[in-house]
Amino acid sequence: MTEALNRLTDEDLRQLSDAIRAGRLVPPFSALSLGRYIGGDRAGGAAAVIDRLSREGMKPEQIALMLELLAADRSLRVPLVDAVDLVSTGPEAPGVANRDTAVVVRELFLSARESVLVAGYAVYQGRQVFSALAERMDALPTLRVRMFLDVKRPREDSSLPSEVLARFRERFKQREWPGSRLPEVYYDPRSLDPDPSKRASLHAKCIVVDGERAFVSSANFTEAAQVRNVEVGLLVQSDTIARRLSNHFEALAGSGTLIPVPGL
Repeated sequence: MTEALNRLTDEDLRQLSDAIRAGRLVPPFSALSLGRYIGGDRAGGAAAVIDRLSREGMKPEQIALMLELLAADRSLRVPLVDAVDLVSTGPEAPGVANRDTAVVVRELFLSARESVLVAGYAVYQGRQVFSALAERMDALPTLRVRMFLDVKRPREDSSLPSEVLARFRERFKQREWPGSRLPEVYYDPRSLDPDPSKRASLHAKCIVVDGERAFVSSANFTEAAQVRNVEVGLLVQSDTIARRLSNHFEALAGSGTLIPVPGL
C-alpha cells in the first residue's frame, strides 16, 4: 500500500497536503481529483491508498498530517544518503558512475588540515600511493599522521620479532614512504608471534581525515588495489562515524594492543 506514496515526490506530498488542508481536495479521493495536483502517472496509485485510508476512518486533516510527516522524514534522510559515496577500483560497470579509489584517496590526503589516520593490511608501491599524503605532511608541519599497518612475518621465518620489525622499518623508509617527514606507524605485535596459531593480521583498510571524513574500503595501499583490481568502498562525510572509527584505533593504541614501530 505504501509503495504508491513512496513513488510521490516531496513536492507531490506537499501539494496534496496543502490541497486537503485547504478543502480543495476532499473525499472521495480519485485519480481525477488528485491528478489536478500531481502527475497523472502517480495519481491513480496514490488515490487508491488515500481513499482507502479515508474509508477506514482517517480524517482529511490526519491524512494531510501523514503526508507532511512522510515528506519531513525524507528530508531527514537525504543528508545521510548524500553523505555516502560509493567508490570503486577496476573496470567501469555499464551505466554506473562511481568515484575512483585512487582519486578519492589522493583528494582525502590533500584536503587534510589537522590529522590523518590510515589503517592498511598491505602496502606496496607506497611511494606512489602515499605521494599526496607525504606532500601534505611536508606542506603542513602540524599535520599529524598515524598509520596502523600489518607487519608480516614471512612463512618459515624464525627471526626474532625485532629483526622482522627492523626489516619492515627499513623497507618502509627506503621503498614505501616518499616524504621527508615520517608518519607515526603502529602494528599489532601478535602478527610476529613465533607460533603461527597465535598470529593475527591487521586487516582493516580505512582512512580518517580531520575527524570528519572516513573512507572504508576493500582496497589495500598498493598500485593494483588502487588502480586495477575490482575493489569497492564507501566514503562517508560524517564526523560521528569518522570520530568513532578514529577512536577505535586510538583506543587500541592506548591499551597497548597496537604499538609503535621503533624508529617510525
